[in-house]
Amino acid sequence: MPVTLHVDRLGKGPDVVLLHGWAMHGGLLSAWARQLARAFRVHVVDLPGHGYSAFDGEREIGEWAAAVAGVVPAGANWIGWSLGGLVALAALALEEARIQRLVLLASTPRFCAAAGWPHAVDPEVLAQFAVQLERDPERTLGRFLSLQVRNSQDAGDSLRALRAALRQRPPAHPQALRQGLALLRDSDLRQALIASPVPLYRLLGERDTLVPAVSEGPLARMRTVVIAGAGHAPFLSHPRACSEAVQCWFSAVGEVSDAAP
Repeated sequence: MPVTLHVDRLGKGPDVVLLHGWAMHGGLLSAWARQLARAFRVHVVDLPGHGYSAFDGEREIGEWAAAVAGVVPAGANWIGWSLGGLVALAALALEEARIQRLVLLASTPRFCAAAGWPHAVDPEVLAQFAVQLERDPERTLGRFLSLQVRNSQDAGDSLRALRAALRQRPPAHPQALRQGLALLRDSDLRQALIASPVPLYRLLGERDTLVPAVSEGPLARMRTVVIAGAGHAPFLSHPRACSEAVQCWFSAVGEVSDAAP
């Protein structure tokens, strides 16, 4: 039987699921989750092998998605940050009815660059991360934290906040780190995005060096808000702007008019 994932629940109202990124945990989203909890019932999930969630050997992106879907309400709005966005799209591909709306937060359906998909991470960068992860996990994670805030406003403050929040829960399981990196490298959810009848949104950082703020190909159909001055963790550096976008998209008015800021 798969291990049940850890979930923090707070607030009242329409259900919102928050998923964190690679090597992180739900605790990094807790301050922003408290803001959202003023209007929503927020479910902050620790992905397999991250934070307080055990790792049961889940290898495929669909297995990670199914594990999350098993611990959150059906019909919720989902927000996936970075790797969490891939997991959310995979959940959408598994069962569209489980998700009412989906936001890719500093995320993309394919993280690695490929033919016809140039605005993404060079595959060699992730390959180097995989090698460095085996040699020196702590240093590799430190480098990854720095990449998330590079070029953003108040980068030093954001980096200190990330480091402090990351230490609040157990480090990710080594195999979950390896598998999560492989998911970032290999997953291609563009077709799930194209085929989805569910309203899709993007919340991006203007200065994100990992997920560029571009709208081409299948991304052009998504309603998008770009947070000026933000890097890869806009919810941390610009929480109010992120909350305002989400509340607009998830509100009853937004549902009827299908409008975005």
